Amino acid sequence: MTIDERQLGFTTRQLHAGQEPDPTTGSRAVPIYQTSSYQFHDTTHAANLFALQEMGNIYTRIMNPTNDVLEQRIASLEGGVGALAASSGHGAQTMAILTLCGAGDHIISSSRLYGGTYNQFNYTFPRIGIEVTLVDPSDPAAFAAAIRPNTKLIYGETLGNPDISVFPFAEVSAIAQAHNIPLMIDNTFATPYLCRPFEWGANLIVHSTTKFLGGHGTTIGGIIVDGGNFDWTSGRFPNFTEPDPSYHGLV
Repeated sequence: MTIDERQLGFTTRQLHAGQEPDPTTGSRAVPIYQTSSYQFHDTTHAANLFALQEMGNIYTRIMNPTNDVLEQRIASLEGGVGALAASSGHGAQTMAILTLCGAGDHIISSSRLYGGTYNQFNYTFPRIGIEVTLVDPSDPAAFAAAIRPNTKLIYGETLGNPDISVFPFAEVSAIAQAHNIPLMIDNTFATPYLCRPFEWGANLIVHSTTKFLGGHGTTIGGIIVDGGNFDWTSGRFPNFTEPDPSYHGLV
């Protein structure tokens, strides 16, 4: 998102953020690019794309121009620096958490959760070695009391599903910052129109776009947004700082 785009009003960015009119047709609406693959200019261009030395489209599972508009638009509305779309809200949440946490790690979460998240935290993650402690968000001090040396994430929902309990942002974000732990917030129920968690100290936001962002009950989707306000280079998050053997040692 450009500086000029940040200066546009929220309602304007809802319509236009992340998009330029289609250069071939001049279409004002976002084209739907129904393609799995893309043409490369030459072998050098292909090599640079796969080495991530040049930005561009490689394969739709990784990037697609239609998805890119959605990602840029939601990042703009939330006030983040970037976003990644997923096939569902649960998928977005899972990808984000598994990027940060692995076997032996610990998460602290509000107990006021969507049922699918509750099941994931209580049953699925323990099977792969990730332990989750649920605390009552009406007592923010409980988050601090639950912190361990291996705590990698604090999690909550802006408005708890289904009781609409309001997450204690001020208190919990201060606790997270004091212990250098990222705060991830599910902003599905509020949407960035009503609340922008980055303004309240969150570091990551996830959405089920199926619900209020989609608005029509016709599509399933999810998205992760990065606030650009957490230092991932502390050494506690090796996926961001150590060479990845599955991608030729890329850091």
